[in-house]
Amino acid sequence: QVQLVESGGGLVQAGDSLRLSCAASGRTFSTYARGWFRQAPGKEREFVAAISWSGGSTYYADSVKGRFTISRDNAKNTVYLQMNSLKPEDTAVYYCAADRIPYRGVGGQSADFGSWGQGTQVTVSS
Repeated sequence: QVQLVESGGGLVQAGDSLRLSCAASGRTFSTYARGWFRQAPGKEREFVAAISWSGGSTYYADSVKGRFTISRDNAKNTVYLQMNSLKPEDTAVYYCAADRIPYRGVGGQSADFGSWGQGTQVTVSS
């Protein structure tokens, strides 16, 4: 059974940092792009960041560019999201995902991702 499990969420103050992790089990995703999405209350899920299967390419939403960094460790089958200078508007449930197709370039379309985690809550207070 394929599972993606996020961890690292929590309640922080504006300006603080958090590091999210997403560990995969049941299969290896070393040849698949990985991504992070988020969904705030009353809003649609939105793209945050993605990383190519090799880690050589990354792609960010404008709202997080320069503050968030996505990385991966294929040996651990894990992807990370380092979030710095957090803002109240970053408050959301954060989901990790894995691409449907191996060796594909990174993109921000949720339809490209076929495996999803259950989400981890990030709350940023002002």
